[in-house]
Amino acid sequence: MKITKIFTFDSSHMLNGHDGKCQNLHGHTYSLEITVSDGLIEAGTKAGMVMDFADLKTIVKQTVIEPFDHAFIYHGGNARESQIAALLEGWQMKTLRLNRRTTAENLSVEIYGRLKAAGLPVCSVKLWETPTSCAEYEGTEPCKP
Repeated sequence: MKITKIFTFDSSHMLNGHDGKCQNLHGHTYSLEITVSDGLIEAGTKAGMVMDFADLKTIVKQTVIEPFDHAFIYHGGNARESQIAALLEGWQMKTLRLNRRTTAENLSVEIYGRLKAAGLPVCSVKLWETPTSCAEYEGTEPCKP
């Protein structure tokens, strides 16, 4: 059984060295679809659920939304992006350093990893960068039946 919950957050980023408009600092209102997979809970107040949507919301909020929302997300291995982050941090503005380029594909992998590390039985992460463009990551392990 699978359940999915949708979240949104706003972030800015840039793709230094990209050959298109995304080389510039810009922002997105991301839509994030988190799908978890597990057996149904058999007893108690949550019987018949994969997990309570409220519990899923709490984990995603703490693990993803709070660090990513309204942050400049940047690749810590890129000198130019790191310089911009340092400037923003000097003004007490929110940044989030990642060890990978901040493409939608890499962000979906990053988010998946954070949720797995938090103990969530995540099956897939679908990250919509625009209303018509998304990246989906399903991990390397099969979803629970």
